[in-house]
Amino acid sequence: MRETGLNTEAWFLLRHGPGACVRARERVSMLPHSMWKPALVAFVVLAIRPSALAQWLDYPTAGIPRTADGRPNLTAPTPRTPDGRPDLSGMWGWETARPCPPRGCGDTQIGREFLNIAYRLKGGVPYQPWAAELVKQRKAGNAKDDPNAHCMPRGALRIHTDDYYKKYIQLPSLVVILTERNFAYRQIFLDGRPFPKDPEPTWNGYSVGRWEGDTLVVETIGFRDDLWLDSDGNPLTSAARVTERIRRPNLGTLVIDITIDDPKAYTAPWTVTLTQPLMVDSELMDYYCLENEKDAIHLVGK
Repeated sequence: MRETGLNTEAWFLLRHGPGACVRARERVSMLPHSMWKPALVAFVVLAIRPSALAQWLDYPTAGIPRTADGRPNLTAPTPRTPDGRPDLSGMWGWETARPCPPRGCGDTQIGREFLNIAYRLKGGVPYQPWAAELVKQRKAGNAKDDPNAHCMPRGALRIHTDDYYKKYIQLPSLVVILTERNFAYRQIFLDGRPFPKDPEPTWNGYSVGRWEGDTLVVETIGFRDDLWLDSDGNPLTSAARVTERIRRPNLGTLVIDITIDDPKAYTAPWTVTLTQPLMVDSELMDYYCLENEKDAIHLVGK
């Protein structure tokens, strides 16, 4: 930490405010307790870049209506593009609402859906028998096979629940979603193109969108066959067709209804709703998961 003059806790407090070290704690929470301390230290050290303090952490976001005391008026009307569409552009966080899940909240501010995307789904997930058994195995293994634990991409839907900020950039024929984690991105095409006839399976799939009134309806196919929807290990397979309905009811709120239709893993489609807050007066920051890390293979399972 010599380059910044801050210790690790101070740096995370600067970036996140109270409840700092959220990301590090959540990542190591899936590991056995004996691994927590070394894993947390490794995460923090590897996440920090000497240039961190040079980025725009406190620069006022342009075009944000303010109250009399200078605070962002997050209940202001939805911004719109020149053609009258809701403008989804902005940097978005994640919902940290309680109540806590059965495992407890700890001192983190991570969204519940990061752990289990179906946390609030009434009646539970309609698993195929093999998928239910797989989730049990993944939980019992402390999620050691989660792509996230190996610094691999998390997939399109986990960008929504991820404990990293994401930025929407909306153009007339394209919405781009950037995420801090591993400098990743997702594209949603609005130009009327059809799905590829024989899509090569990918982490994010192939997304096309259309407007229905003030709602952006996004359909995605072409996922890999080994994706995790969350750290509990709920699966997503190559048979999946995902529909997202994204709307912005006011300046400071994004609401996303996600319908998972994956007959290979589930007996029926199921839908969850995420609510995400607008983040202002800050910016995305560089983060790369465990760059050149070589120790995890010796730690997992111990």
